[in-house]
Amino acid sequence: MLVFDASGSMAEMGYNGLDAPRIVDARAALRDALPGITPHRRLGLLVYGPGPRDACSNVDLRFLPRPDATGPILTAVDALSPDGDTPLTQAVHDAAVALDYRHRSGAIVLVTDGKETCGGAPCQLAADLAATGPGLTVHVIGFRVRGSFFAWKDSPTAGMDDGRTVARCLADRTGGQYVSTETTEDLVKALQDTLGCPLFGAAPWWRRFG
Repeated sequence: MLVFDASGSMAEMGYNGLDAPRIVDARAALRDALPGITPHRRLGLLVYGPGPRDACSNVDLRFLPRPDATGPILTAVDALSPDGDTPLTQAVHDAAVALDYRHRSGAIVLVTDGKETCGGAPCQLAADLAATGPGLTVHVIGFRVRGSFFAWKDSPTAGMDDGRTVARCLADRTGGQYVSTETTEDLVKALQDTLGCPLFGAAPWWRRFG
């Protein structure tokens, strides 16, 4: 399941004023990466940020994992206008529920520029997911994360410039990868490495097969 950040900050440009908005380069990376992934792997899409509800309730499951999802994903992401806050924790939770994570193995790939702005506790969620759904893996791709965007309030590093430890908890506690990316090429590689990887979750190795 691809969880895509379409909050307002995805419309921001780089510090040097020359980079395209994050959403533009993220779309380009998806166009490059997905055609080599979806023939071999079913993918679903959940987006968060823009929507008609209050700012922290806009989590939208577009579709469950399906074969050959490149077209539907690109169509949905191309139509997004970044807006709203960032209910990142709720989005990952909803994706896990959609995958029936307590009973089935699955993987979530979260693409985000960072902040949880809706009071969620991602590290607690990660611990809960690992305890109740050991076949679920959460990968986190940070795209042009700036400052303390990953320093959520449930972290001992909250308020510090380097919040990478906090970002990693979503991945580390479920056996996933955390990848920091800056360029479109970085993001393409991260998508290929995470969306194309085996469904390894937090379960012991002898429970991951069969």
